[in-house]
Amino acid sequence: MNLTQARAALEAAPRVAVLTGAGISAESGIPTFRDAQTGHWERFRPQDLASPEAYQRDPQMVWAWYAGRYRDVLAAQTNPGHRLLVELERQKGAGFFLATQNVDGLHARAGSGTHGGRLIELHGNLMTARDEQTGQIVPLPAPDALQLPPLSPSGNRMRPNIVWFGEYLPEAALSAAQQAFQTADVALIIGTSGQVYPAAGLALEAMKAGATVIELNPNTTELTPLISFSLRETAGRGLALLLGREEEGGYAQHV
Repeated sequence: MNLTQARAALEAAPRVAVLTGAGISAESGIPTFRDAQTGHWERFRPQDLASPEAYQRDPQMVWAWYAGRYRDVLAAQTNPGHRLLVELERQKGAGFFLATQNVDGLHARAGSGTHGGRLIELHGNLMTARDEQTGQIVPLPAPDALQLPPLSPSGNRMRPNIVWFGEYLPEAALSAAQQAFQTADVALIIGTSGQVYPAAGLALEAMKAGATVIELNPNTTELTPLISFSLRETAGRGLALLLGREEEGGYAQHV
């Protein structure tokens, strides 16, 4: 398959399922999960801060790290990749499904999930916290007003609304994503390494069901040799090429 064929398949597809990873947010200046270990936090492994055990041991420290990430994410802006996915949703309507591994909330801020399609945040959202007793999800206040650890409206301590190491993805979210990828005509895998399961398995499920699977990534991944077509581009430029928004360019790897 070449770029022209991939573009035609996407244009003709009534059902499109998309999976995004850290690569799409990198264009907004948001570091990947592991790259966020800078300054004071360099001496910690991600597992030291993003696990139920770490939170039980020192909730104040874990919250301090997440509060810093929350502040950074709020300062970031959506980029062309986010906005082109909103355009694609407008074209496909109810046939559009977007699952993201990112917790920065940028897809929602760009408008995904508001034009007839559906947005699922598989790993949670930094903008919110969860009541430890009731499970209620509550938006966080502005960073300057954030008290650590925050309390819910019920007065209970809240934890970050993030899926940590050792925790399962929300069952309903994962089930919805699996259903969307198993019934998609075209699946887009954008800016993700293809190493984090079960999300990475969505591409293979789509392929097994007969979908055209298109990868957008500057780097070769474990999925590259297995799928229909891989475009060696950033999320924004790759989507622009697929949607016919600029002249064809860059390096396309034909699989």
